[in-house]
Amino acid sequence: MSELRWDPLKNNWTIMAMGQGRRPQDFWQQHDLPATGFCPFCPGYESKTPSEIYAHRPGGSARNQPGWQVRVIPNKVPALGIEGELDNRAEGLYDRMNGIGAHELIIETPDHQTQLADLSIEQITEVLKAYRVRMLDLRNDSRFRYIFIFKNCRIGTASNIQHSHSQLIAVPLIPPLVATELDCCRDHYQRKERCLVCDLIRQERQAKERIVKDDGNFLVYAPYASRFPFELMITPVAHQHDFATQTDQQLQSLAETLRDALQRIRKVLRDPPYSLILHSAPPMHSRWGRPDYWAMLPANYHWHIELAPKLTRMTGFEWGSGFHINPTAPEEAADFLRRADLIQT
Repeated sequence: MSELRWDPLKNNWTIMAMGQGRRPQDFWQQHDLPATGFCPFCPGYESKTPSEIYAHRPGGSARNQPGWQVRVIPNKVPALGIEGELDNRAEGLYDRMNGIGAHELIIETPDHQTQLADLSIEQITEVLKAYRVRMLDLRNDSRFRYIFIFKNCRIGTASNIQHSHSQLIAVPLIPPLVATELDCCRDHYQRKERCLVCDLIRQERQAKERIVKDDGNFLVYAPYASRFPFELMITPVAHQHDFATQTDQQLQSLAETLRDALQRIRKVLRDPPYSLILHSAPPMHSRWGRPDYWAMLPANYHWHIELAPKLTRMTGFEWGSGFHINPTAPEEAADFLRRADLIQT
């Protein structure tokens, strides 16, 4: 029998279509051959991209030249522009503001054929350090209310660049889904004086059936009300509200966990396209008239990464109702991923 499950962090319901019981092989996809030819993200073509904002260059090579391991550049066609003022204003019953923000690309490797799951622990750590550097820099701009880092792997985009990269978009508003998380975490803390995600971690570690990996530092589990088949949550076990405060050692531990999760998904689901999203605390800029707005954020919020293979498409019912339909129970998904036979390198 199908079930409806509620997620206290997302404040929404998911329909678990238990009768379908779709197994990993039901989601295997045929992959197109990787694009060949000119790629502006490859070494030697640095002049074809905007000037780099940050780069990790182990050999000390010159800026905007080959020799980098991770490179951050502005998006050539940004969703939001960094110059100007917000000019927040009403238009009848509507509101509008100028499209102010930042849009950056984190090129994760110089090798065109290599994906994030293929990189060494040290290389993934450098990618995570680039995330941290850019978050710390952009939060100094009081126009930006949230810094959103995400990765789409082999998911069609307008640019169609297949070279492995992540994206960062700084926005002048708290995104609605993030605002829901913040509200749920705040409400839970006000009622119970405990972090909601910490409570979820304790419950998942007791139940064990949805856990994929637990090394004591980071927990990887399939959420109880997973919206998508084989969706995963990666979160620090110890309470931490802000990704940007992670130490180098913590980022290395996260790199090990992230690589393990990506390789399990690749092994079980035959290397599917996926999205990765980092949810961290917003910059705690003062809010006029609300001096205590962020007062309890360090206590009630808990940063995490959401990782979702793209195995199904949204239907009219899901689009129109806000419900998600998941054909694979998270307990089954976690079991398949736990039992993945990985070769550690």
